Amino acid sequence: MSEYPTFQYGKSRFDQKTFFGRFRHFLDVIDPSTLLVTEKRLQESVELLDRFKQGTLPPGVTDAQLWQAQKIKQAIIHPDTGEKILMPFRMSGMVAWFGSLGVVHPGNCCGSTGLFRLSQWLNQSHNACVNYCNRNASKPAPISKFVQGYLGAVTSAVSIAVGLNVLIQKASRFSPTTRLLVQRFIPFPAVASANVCNVVLMRHSELSEGVSVLDDDGNVVGTSRVAARHALLETALTRVVLPMPILVLPPMIMAVLEKLPLLQRQRRLVLPVHSLVCLAAFGLALPLAISLFPQMSQISVNQLEPEIAMATDCKIVTYNKGL
Repeated sequence: MSEYPTFQYGKSRFDQKTFFGRFRHFLDVIDPSTLLVTEKRLQESVELLDRFKQGTLPPGVTDAQLWQAQKIKQAIIHPDTGEKILMPFRMSGMVAWFGSLGVVHPGNCCGSTGLFRLSQWLNQSHNACVNYCNRNASKPAPISKFVQGYLGAVTSAVSIAVGLNVLIQKASRFSPTTRLLVQRFIPFPAVASANVCNVVLMRHSELSEGVSVLDDDGNVVGTSRVAARHALLETALTRVVLPMPILVLPPMIMAVLEKLPLLQRQRRLVLPVHSLVCLAAFGLALPLAISLFPQMSQISVNQLEPEIAMATDCKIVTYNKGL
């Protein structure tokens, strides 16, 4: 079977009904090589896809070229607004961003409240921008909503994370060894709960305004608050799963690596090795987490508002969950 099936515009070349198919799809979405795509290459990809829709493709264009063009467009252009997503806030930029923050990763600074606070502020500020830039944007939202959401998300995130960390530091009933082990794992509930707050606050306007739902032909049949709740719930669940490999695996791996003779002799290597382990864990965690649900999710019209059921003959409609 060919690696590239017959091209279908707006569809994935991988089966979105299966977790593995979504995983392979999102590996394409987060591919950091798309960060290097030039403006000229992007325009060529968009024009090629437009010509496909118009039925005016030049001879010799292959399915592989069309799939690659769509991959580039999906990685850079927001599906609702049609505008470019700023490079640091694309899903393909998250691994690079995380790598640049490795030195202040929560697992690396468990002994310093200052560094821990800095880590949470940087991570949650970036998360807020990623959540906003990759939201369902079928309905416009004023910039004031972003500012309110950002302040609430970052404040709650830092408060939760620092509060839990300080609580553990003051827990006198733990031995020093146990306290250190617990401190290495405490970022998980802190970051997971902060991530949920971040998503809800940054995309909270979707709950009041609703999101557009589409029929089988891609036509908007209405605006649904119920679909918006499903979109936020699904996205929030991915943000709970996302920190698991990042904050659980590195402490376990480092507990083994730090016993190696090399790291016992060269203690200055512990921090860079830990950062590399965290980066590898994040590179695995990101596609695993966002693969839990398809980006273009489906929902039965029977679950939606009555006016939507009356506006279409479709039994199932589609909405952009966001990332």
